[in-house]
Amino acid sequence: MTEQRARRTGRRERMALRAAGPASDPCPPGQIGGSYKPLTDAEVQKIYGTALDLLEKLGMGDVPSRLYTDLLAVGAIDNGAGRVLFPPTLVQTAIDQAAKTFVLHGRDPERSIEVGGNRVHFGTGGAAVQTLDMDSGIYRPSTLTDLHNFTRLQDTLANVSWFTRCCVATDVPDNFDLDVNTVYALLKNTTKPTATSFTLAEHVDPIVKMLDIAAGGPGAFAKRPFMKAHISPVISPMRYGEDAVDVVYECIKHNIPMSCITAAQAGATAPATLAGFLAQSLAETLASLVMVHAIQPGFPMVFSNWPLVVDLRTGSFSGGSGETAVLNAASAQLSNWLGLPSGVACSMTDAKAIDAQYGAEKGITSLAAALAGGNLIYESSGMTASLLGASFEAFVLDDEMHSATYRALRGIEVTDENLGFDVICDAVLGAGHFLGNQHTYAAMERDYFYPSLADRDEPRTWAENGAQDAWGRARARAQDILQRHQPAYLSDEQDKAIRAQFNIL
Repeated sequence: MTEQRARRTGRRERMALRAAGPASDPCPPGQIGGSYKPLTDAEVQKIYGTALDLLEKLGMGDVPSRLYTDLLAVGAIDNGAGRVLFPPTLVQTAIDQAAKTFVLHGRDPERSIEVGGNRVHFGTGGAAVQTLDMDSGIYRPSTLTDLHNFTRLQDTLANVSWFTRCCVATDVPDNFDLDVNTVYALLKNTTKPTATSFTLAEHVDPIVKMLDIAAGGPGAFAKRPFMKAHISPVISPMRYGEDAVDVVYECIKHNIPMSCITAAQAGATAPATLAGFLAQSLAETLASLVMVHAIQPGFPMVFSNWPLVVDLRTGSFSGGSGETAVLNAASAQLSNWLGLPSGVACSMTDAKAIDAQYGAEKGITSLAAALAGGNLIYESSGMTASLLGASFEAFVLDDEMHSATYRALRGIEVTDENLGFDVICDAVLGAGHFLGNQHTYAAMERDYFYPSLADRDEPRTWAENGAQDAWGRARARAQDILQRHQPAYLSDEQDKAIRAQFNIL
């Protein structure tokens, strides 16, 4: 009787521990990728060689005057026909002197992440102009309120390693007010590393003053920048965009790390062949790197080569295709081969509903990019409808999907203890099973991820519990988080100081 009571007590204690969650996360962000290599070494060399040829023989057009002067000063060549050429030695010097790893700071230092190597982090991006309304299940124009709500929702999600505004507040018509209120929403609702974009270069300086208020005083933000800029200084095919280049200069001036994003589209602004696309897109992203090198060698820049695909039958963007999966995986492979901090874009489903298409496209594309070792995987949380939409339900579902991906990346630890020779012998010669064995209990908490949204009940139990689908479970979870999580990451004094200087809406 005493032995039976002890067994029941031990079982209750174990169940209580499991209900409280594992002592450590079996699949945290920052797992190592790089095992998937869609390109052979010879193919990598050929693509890189073609990219160098494009930069040396075709070069870049529409070079703004200030950048033109800086490029020629480091060894670029004016071909006399309106294009600036980059000798291979210049490109290689830019690669050699580039920042290979750097920290993306969070306002909370515990939430900072290191970018580079083969470590994988999922985050956000996008500029969705529509939001999937949780009440109606129909898309509507995105609002500033949506942006605040998305920001505080993701603040609770462990697998969103950094947050870039996922939607555009379409109810804020003035561009400066839009940039200001976007940054304010990030400051108020999260202490993770963040990212934003600047419509014009003249918006950078005043917004840095707002960031200084949150950081603790004039000049404080530049000492430990917790927000990076998303900039697309290259317009495909093979030319610079003056407004974006001006933003680059201002960001470097204020020590704002950058993701310089190339976003060519196969068959539209880049070749339809995947190899040709990769060669041009790599050349264009290298042109961004040479630009940064000409302004300030080694300045922190995420090498954000984002291959995008269009449906050549209709010309519409296709974010969930198999081509998107393999192209972004190849982009990560190329960036890692160069030793540069890589940024790719995956999990951009074309589905509008939270349905089977949604799950299949997100799972395939995000897993491919992670296995290839993409350091920062943008657009990977919350995006729907070919980047036109953002969804609260998608955020919580994607967070759970990322845990499964990280678990796959973690792999299998083969040790004498894990091989369990003695445990197997004891089970075979003793109880005949492994249930209740301490070896099993240890593995249960250490090696397995247990989803809270994915349904693993038998059909009868599922039916008795309301036969709910993933969309419904995710909606309930998102609504619960938004009701409970009301962060106040700006003090009253900081908030008043910001509102005194800016039109906070």
